[in-house]
Amino acid sequence: MSEVKLAHREVKLAHRAEALLVRGVLGLLRNLAPATSARIAGGVARVLGPLIPVSKIADKNLRMAMPELDAAQRRKIIGEVWDNLGQTVAELTRIGELHQSESGPGYIVTGWEEHVAPALAKGGPAIFFTGHIGNWEIIPPAAFSRGVDIGFMYRAASNKLVDDIILRLREANFGRKIIMFAKGGAGARQAYAHLARGGHLGMLVDQKLDNGISVPLFGIPAMTASAMASFAIKFKCPVLPVHVVRIGPARLQVICDPPMTAPDTGGRDTDVAAMTAEMNRILERWIREKPGAWLWLHRRWPKALYK
Repeated sequence: MSEVKLAHREVKLAHRAEALLVRGVLGLLRNLAPATSARIAGGVARVLGPLIPVSKIADKNLRMAMPELDAAQRRKIIGEVWDNLGQTVAELTRIGELHQSESGPGYIVTGWEEHVAPALAKGGPAIFFTGHIGNWEIIPPAAFSRGVDIGFMYRAASNKLVDDIILRLREANFGRKIIMFAKGGAGARQAYAHLARGGHLGMLVDQKLDNGISVPLFGIPAMTASAMASFAIKFKCPVLPVHVVRIGPARLQVICDPPMTAPDTGGRDTDVAAMTAEMNRILERWIREKPGAWLWLHRRWPKALYK
């Protein structure tokens, strides 16, 4: 057997093992009440996560973005990051059971009637943007409950088997086909067509995109996807900033901010850059309000800064 074929076989076996582990963990969490599973998963992740090497990336990110923090403060935030991530994974297993509620498991929504409803009442396409903050997975069901169907662009898991498990889990929870567009050329074209038909599009906009444009995030140049601004300027549609704050295990708050105003100088590239920079300023404000709620675990800034 050639080295290439052997390596491919090893990757396939590793992916199958990973998918089996993910399926088993999700199955265990699904057998518990949402708040209980979130509490357990968050606690385990808070203990084990900081021991994983990727936490060094989070520490580096925090030192660059928020240099005013000392080591103890950074460790506390990284623990909160893992806690939130563990809870988010657990909540995903039964997210279809989390409904709007003023107390107990579920979520509350603020700003919808004030900011979102008037923008959507005009008809036509609209863009919702958010980041990996709190439990971002609750945004689609919160919108569905208000009669708004959002198609989401997402970054597919590198393991196709795991990606399929997550997509099927979402659909099983929501009891419906979920409109999802994988990031990349084909997904961008599908998202464009979705907006052209008057659809609503959700975008997670806080991850590095090597072929994006460089705009500041925490004062550091960051390669950032410009698709949101490009779509908004092309379709002249409302752009609605939404993020999620965790109140407790399986207890979430969806916060809808006022719509962004798209610049209109007549220079498309200038307008796209300005709107993308404003998008990052909004993301930074959300993150600074509750740093432990954001996923600091990926290399968000240029590679040279991580050497």
